[in-house]
Amino acid sequence: MTHSPRHLIAAALLATLSLVATAQTPAPAAQSPGVTTMGHKERMERFDPARMREHRARRQARLKETLQIAPAQEGAWTAWSSAMQPPANWKRPDRAELARLPTPERIDRMRALRVERMAMIDKRADATKAFYATLDPVQQRVFDLQTIRGGQRGNRDGGYPGHHRRHHMG
Repeated sequence: MTHSPRHLIAAALLATLSLVATAQTPAPAAQSPGVTTMGHKERMERFDPARMREHRARRQARLKETLQIAPAQEGAWTAWSSAMQPPANWKRPDRAELARLPTPERIDRMRALRVERMAMIDKRADATKAFYATLDPVQQRVFDLQTIRGGQRGNRDGGYPGHHRRHHMG
């Protein structure tokens, strides 16, 4: 079997490029002692609804203070902050239960969960628009800045500690 010089040059070029790419791939960052990375399962096992409610209450209290809600806006604030709470009967889907279902039933269950989630999102969106309309222009700008996801409030790459920006162009 004979190879033309063009094939040999192409093969050498590909080999060189793969070596260069491998050499430029950064080594994984060393972790500090005691720091562990958790997978999805471990994070879900640590999920604490009471802690989440406390966190949400603190975050809303800070937002209310920052917005300087006037007495005339108090009713709109209460309606909005109530709409932001998850329903009392809401719970995370049980992955093990879903895994036991046959595929068609699992698809139907996931569709039903999606419909529930979308209804919750629509309720929150409508409540947010109604509340936003009661704010003055300065409060609206503050609300915009305080409620944007991945804003400049967290770590230095613009997200929150422990959360990774998906489209970060570092």
